[in-house]
Amino acid sequence: MKFFLSKILPASLLLGILGTNLYAVELYPWQLTRDSLLLFEGTTFRYTVDTPENEGLVSTLLPVAELKEQLVRSGSGAYRWFASDGQEKTEGTPVNGDYLQSSTKKRLPVGIRKGALPPVIKLNRTTFTVKTAGKLMLDFYAGQRSPMTTVRIRIPEGIDVTLDNTTVNVIGRGEVILRDLPKQSIGRTGTNYSYSKVGDVEIHKEGKHGSLLVFKNLDFRPSNGPDIQLHINGVALPEKGNYTFEADYVTSEPEVLYSPVATATLEGVATVADFTRNALRAFTCKKDWNLSSASFYWTAPRNAESVTLLQSGDKGKTWNPAKAEILPDDDFATASRLSPNQLYAFKLLVKGGDNPGESNVVWYYSGLQDVKNAGVKGDGIADDTEAINKAIEEVNRIGGGILRFTAGNYNVRTIHLLSNVWLHLDADAVIQGLPNGDAPETTWFSDRAYRSGLSPTDPRPYSDPENYLTKQDVGHTFFRNAMFFGERIDNVKIVGTGRITGNGHLVTSDKVMNNAPDKRCDKMFSLKLCTNIEIGGWHTGKDMWYDPQKDEPYYMEADNQRNYDVSNMLRIDQGGHFVLLATGTDGIHVHDTYFGGHDTRNARDIYDFMACSDVTVTNIYSRVSSDDIVKPGSDCSLGFTRPARNYMVRNIVGDTNCNLFQIGSETADDIQDLYVDNIYVLGANKAGFSISTNDGGHIKNVYLNSGKTGAIHSRSVMRRTRAPFFISISNRGRVLGADVASFTFTENGSVRKELLVTNSDIGQVENIVIYGVDIDEVYGGSSFRGGRWKAYDGSQNKATPIIAGFKLPDTADVEGELTFRLPNGLHTGYIKNAQFHDVNLLVKGGHPSEDAEACPPEIGVGRYNVGDLKTQPSFGFWARHVKGFVLDNCRINTEQKDGRYAVVLDDVIGAEIKGLQVEEGITEKEKVKTIRSKDVNIK
Repeated sequence: MKFFLSKILPASLLLGILGTNLYAVELYPWQLTRDSLLLFEGTTFRYTVDTPENEGLVSTLLPVAELKEQLVRSGSGAYRWFASDGQEKTEGTPVNGDYLQSSTKKRLPVGIRKGALPPVIKLNRTTFTVKTAGKLMLDFYAGQRSPMTTVRIRIPEGIDVTLDNTTVNVIGRGEVILRDLPKQSIGRTGTNYSYSKVGDVEIHKEGKHGSLLVFKNLDFRPSNGPDIQLHINGVALPEKGNYTFEADYVTSEPEVLYSPVATATLEGVATVADFTRNALRAFTCKKDWNLSSASFYWTAPRNAESVTLLQSGDKGKTWNPAKAEILPDDDFATASRLSPNQLYAFKLLVKGGDNPGESNVVWYYSGLQDVKNAGVKGDGIADDTEAINKAIEEVNRIGGGILRFTAGNYNVRTIHLLSNVWLHLDADAVIQGLPNGDAPETTWFSDRAYRSGLSPTDPRPYSDPENYLTKQDVGHTFFRNAMFFGERIDNVKIVGTGRITGNGHLVTSDKVMNNAPDKRCDKMFSLKLCTNIEIGGWHTGKDMWYDPQKDEPYYMEADNQRNYDVSNMLRIDQGGHFVLLATGTDGIHVHDTYFGGHDTRNARDIYDFMACSDVTVTNIYSRVSSDDIVKPGSDCSLGFTRPARNYMVRNIVGDTNCNLFQIGSETADDIQDLYVDNIYVLGANKAGFSISTNDGGHIKNVYLNSGKTGAIHSRSVMRRTRAPFFISISNRGRVLGADVASFTFTENGSVRKELLVTNSDIGQVENIVIYGVDIDEVYGGSSFRGGRWKAYDGSQNKATPIIAGFKLPDTADVEGELTFRLPNGLHTGYIKNAQFHDVNLLVKGGHPSEDAEACPPEIGVGRYNVGDLKTQPSFGFWARHVKGFVLDNCRINTEQKDGRYAVVLDDVIGAEIKGLQVEEGITEKEKVKTIRSKDVNIK
């Protein structure tokens, strides 16, 4: 059945549901009326990825040709542009006295005034039932970026807004009541940051002019969707009529500019105006979803004699009572026994009382909607991008539903995901990337001072402590250059057993912005400040594991039999730099996915969760990738930092050129409460299990094989890992407000000249507890470079399990002395409470006795990886700068005799080693060597 609403539904029926659209508004640099076009002239900073550094100051008055194109794209129409003397203009700059001419020869004078670009305000609904308490949401979008911005929002008379009944969310930082806005955290920063609070707010009561909300000192340099979201609770309109909201703003840089006023109107009506269908919701999507019913809610009408739920199966032409019983004071109902694959309209009919009449109309499609019915070809030839995006918009417009991709090859550039729209891929459906996806976003700052490869001696990334674009790699900094993009959306799923492939058009290199514009997409899924996301196959409730003989995953049946049928899995390959880059996104569920089954090329990171919370990752098999498979972190790419917590990770199997599981390296804010069970490392050229805080974040409560995610079905396995464990601290300090200075100092007889962060505290790692791991073939043996696995031949890198805190050099070892003191006064970052229980470790060995005297360097600004620690003095565990260290019933062995110690504790305060088994004869050294350590208990 066709479901293109814009073609089949009367405009009067669409009006009642426009408020459900949850996608970004378009901002235009004009105000267009029936009689004139008003333009605004000023300056701003606007950088594309091609803009040379320090050349982003531009006029906001666009050229004539660009304005004409935007007028067409906005739907305003095609116009000819004339100068005051009647000569047509096709290029150049607009001036006062110009005019537009429409196709009907009507003239529209062009006026230009000094000012900021027009803002937009948007209400979540167009009508509201009078004398009935409810909630109203308002989004404000500034027309241009600026720090220290002032925003004024006028709430009309009749709507009571207070510091306690209204919440605000500024640039996606999170929702707080107005009273708490000055106390809201600005995130983690160094001391050289101009903001000490998110902003201030005042409410001025102005009688018949309503209430004026004045927000001051807001940082609008970042752009993350709505700049201000207001939720006003307890709204009760006193009478019918129109209620007009107004908003404007004032910039501070590069010049003070006053914007025109934007308006939005809410109509007070007597009838029920908040009749709403519940969108489909579930933590895990079902393969066979029962769509034969729909549920609804509303504010109960007052003193009604009866309430009837009406339904229409012919797009509102005729109406009949639905199969639902409703009492007059009910506020919910369910319509059941709906015919499959049909578009329904629903409304309430209220008789008697204060709210008689018909409610607004809502919509529901009782089935999976085939995208091919919306003009999508799926023939592997056509570019299906626009048709798919239009289909998503239409499903979003009716309150959500499921779009089905049946058998076919769907070519796409960038798909724009929207709230409440689920994508369902049949087994023979392939969504494949094309070149020329969306361009990286335009920004207030330039990112050119840092794009990748942080150097220990290059201060440019820190030169502007407020420039959030230079605080993480370029892949993390931009979001829109992706195959699928979503911003500030909720309740989205991409599920099924089909295949999604970048098709060689998603870039993996950090030099992506050096490419031609049509080759700058480097992400498959990019999600920014979203909620409730699911990506995966069909979840069977079974655990996935790995068969080393077959080199394939399988599912574990209840009778312990192995089921090699993994056709329930979603297939993904050639995902670019990131298969999934989720930033500031909460409630993520990724599961039952097979990576690299069709093609192992063009695959770097699999899952990067930056500043995300409430994340579940289950049953993931990655044949091979060039970077981390599961990576929680927290960076500055939103323009502020955000803590992350609550991860449940289970049954992860893979081969990687980096780490199978890594916290970091981006750690600008806290990351806590992570539970990982059942991992199988097939190869890792860095580490199997890595935890690194580099930018000041506090990493706390990380557990491997605790059973928190479910029963432990197998011991975890690590094979071909350069370092099985890498748990570390550095003070790289990639955080807003951080400063660096260059120092020359002596360390272990070697002279080092590099940057040290001077005003941002060293991060913390605390409560790392690991159980039940079998480790062998300890060398960097990933198959990333080709060939399934190359046996160890002495050329591959290898390292010890590393637990290493961080210490700044002593002032006596620094030329000219250490000239700073960190804010908290702590110049050593100790790892606290690191525990290893029941770990079996078989290493290669073969090191000479001289290596027992090795003293690895401290890691720092540009040196924070396993390789930066050179050779370790132990072949088992090496711990330095640790408070509270436990080895419990661990076993250490080597394939060759080794001249180093089994365990070295250097500056370890409080250690308990019990039941340690070291194979006899593999070393002539003592089992446990202590250096500058105390309170070490060996049993």
